[in-house]
Amino acid sequence: MPANSATRPPGLSRPFPAEVPGADSAFESSALERSLGIEGPTRWSAWRRRGLLLVALLGCLILYWGARGLAATPHIAAQWGSNEGGALVLQSSALPALRPLQGQVLESIASGAGDALAIDARLLQHAPRWQASDAQRRQQAAAQQQLAGWLAAGPVLLRFATGDEVVVRASPRGLGGLGPLFWPVAALALALLLFGAAVFLAQPRPLNLLFLSMTLFQAINLSLGAIETIDGLGLPAAGPWRSLDLRLALDACTGAAAVHALAWHPCRLPRAGLIATAAWALTGLGLLLVPAQQLVPAWWLAQAQGLALALAGWGVARHSHRLEANPYALVMQRFCLAAVAALLLVTATAAVGSLWPDSPPGLAAGAGLAWHLLLAALLMATPFLARSRRLLREFMLLIGVAAVATGADLLFSTLFAVGPLASLAAAVTVALALYTLLRRRLGDEWLGRSLPSAERIFEHIYRAAREVQERPARYNAALSQLLRELFDPLEMRRVDRLPDRSRVVGGGSVLVVPVRRPEDDGTPEMALMLRFAKRGQRLFTLEDSRLADRVLEQLRRAVAYDKAVEQGRSEERLRIAQDLHDDIGARLLTLMYQAPTPELEDYIRHTLQDLKTLTRGLAASEHRLSHAAGEWKADLAQRLAAAQAELGWAVSFDQDRRLSVVQWSALTRVLRELVSNALYHGHATRIDVRMSLEGRRLTLQVADDGEGREPQTWAHGLGLGGVRKRVKLLGGEVAWRENRPRGIVCDVNLKDFTSVD
Repeated sequence: MPANSATRPPGLSRPFPAEVPGADSAFESSALERSLGIEGPTRWSAWRRRGLLLVALLGCLILYWGARGLAATPHIAAQWGSNEGGALVLQSSALPALRPLQGQVLESIASGAGDALAIDARLLQHAPRWQASDAQRRQQAAAQQQLAGWLAAGPVLLRFATGDEVVVRASPRGLGGLGPLFWPVAALALALLLFGAAVFLAQPRPLNLLFLSMTLFQAINLSLGAIETIDGLGLPAAGPWRSLDLRLALDACTGAAAVHALAWHPCRLPRAGLIATAAWALTGLGLLLVPAQQLVPAWWLAQAQGLALALAGWGVARHSHRLEANPYALVMQRFCLAAVAALLLVTATAAVGSLWPDSPPGLAAGAGLAWHLLLAALLMATPFLARSRRLLREFMLLIGVAAVATGADLLFSTLFAVGPLASLAAAVTVALALYTLLRRRLGDEWLGRSLPSAERIFEHIYRAAREVQERPARYNAALSQLLRELFDPLEMRRVDRLPDRSRVVGGGSVLVVPVRRPEDDGTPEMALMLRFAKRGQRLFTLEDSRLADRVLEQLRRAVAYDKAVEQGRSEERLRIAQDLHDDIGARLLTLMYQAPTPELEDYIRHTLQDLKTLTRGLAASEHRLSHAAGEWKADLAQRLAAAQAELGWAVSFDQDRRLSVVQWSALTRVLRELVSNALYHGHATRIDVRMSLEGRRLTLQVADDGEGREPQTWAHGLGLGGVRKRVKLLGGEVAWRENRPRGIVCDVNLKDFTSVD
């Protein structure tokens, strides 16, 4: 497995190298990954490139010499098929002697010495790995080896069911006679080998060596499978594809290496060494028991061993995900379950082919090749799931789907005996459906395309900006909450390593976001590290890092805009207060001195006092709740004294808070309006005001002993309507009720009365 482990990193404080001007948010940065304790990508040095080139040259040479050897094997130049009874039928031939016999059943082949070999359609199958019956496998291998020897020795006699006998001489198969499937399957085997070598050369370490061994085992399997796709009568008399033990050993060792790697990556299990030892011990025991055939038939024992290793890999990945919700372990669970399901299907198909005489002869071989193609696709997809490179991801997804389509083509052509075009059309349909499903699942769930909509992101930014505007000290907390709402990480912590932009590191398991103060456009003061997006269900991607940068920039701009707006409001309030004091106040003072009656002079004096309170509130830079309560009490006491009424005042606060201008203004006007209504409409002689602040809950009660009755029948004009509007602006509720024995009580309830810190 590729080692992109995301361990729990300590925060370091070394300076981060400068970015390239104009660079976008980066997906990876080796220096940052190393500082966080995360294995970073490795630069491809000259020796790594030379090593990969050497592996590619060796693979191409092996493929070339193997294809030349197979092309030189003698075969009968004819196309053969099977009928419903499993007999071998001549479909077409380039030999003049066989053309008149097209459509006839071939019964036997005789050598030059007169030995005869009974023929059926199973002789066309060259896949002993998927022959469930040991007796049939030995009989089939012996017949194929005997036929290969006869074809190499000289002419053979073909006897048909019609009684016709034709002597033919075998000719070299040639490169064109290897069949349409040989070259793509062989090329996939070479690509798989190069893929494993590239992963190991990028980071030469034990885990990647295990991955290289798995790709090597399956590359050999695919190469042997490519030979098995060659159609017709005649293959080399001996070869590794004849050995069942080799094929079983390759699959078993692949399973053991997978369990070993999953025990160490992405999360090292507490008893990883014991788990790996048990997996290899099970593999070794199976390799000893399969040839001996002591307990059960060899093929069934091998299949049971393969299923046990696949289930063990699933169990190890599941346990790893429980210890640490790494999305890589979650996908490994799904891959293991896919391998289990595919192996069960292939096992059932091969069993039916051996137990059911009328089954299509190529069914088991087609299912077996589809299994190896699927396993190769899973191996090639594994490393790139940890690196969100879109082009390579799409390429690997296409390879996997093409592998499944090839297997589906084989199954359709053998199981349903349909023509080549119909089989190809059905396989393409299955491949397109699978590609659409996987691309959506990998893109949306695994690689993070299912991000919140633009409207939801705007709502999150707006809420965070409002919170920061009201309580600037909570900027970091608001930013952390915003990132949690966007990415839902499994863990978030502060680190001292400061990149210039958001970075996705650790193979997509970690997103590092720099944090700047809203008023500072320079170097960030800290960074937040988010691990495992969507609670460990997916990886971080480039889109996530860019979104984080843009969201933070929009939040900074929103906060800066709010501050500019608030500053403009403060300056405008100060200007209005100054104008009221200098202009309206001076005129009222002149009118007071020129008042013709004492009553009018007293009225103007009260108006000047109200104006003084209003301008002082507008001009004040801050309003503490204790100071505001003192002003409210003094103002109400003066009003009630002029009206010859008593004031009852009871105030309790659990803490002194700063009020915004909106809060101060709303509460001031609500108190004035309620007291004015009690005095001038209810003719009250006593007004009791009770105010209490407990946590975030503010309650205000104004009770009088006036003449008011039945408040539910009142018509709410400008006065009461203004009270309702201002209380609603503060996010609260207001209600009126009758007082006992007389009067009205008004209750104001503000459940979330947040202050400005």
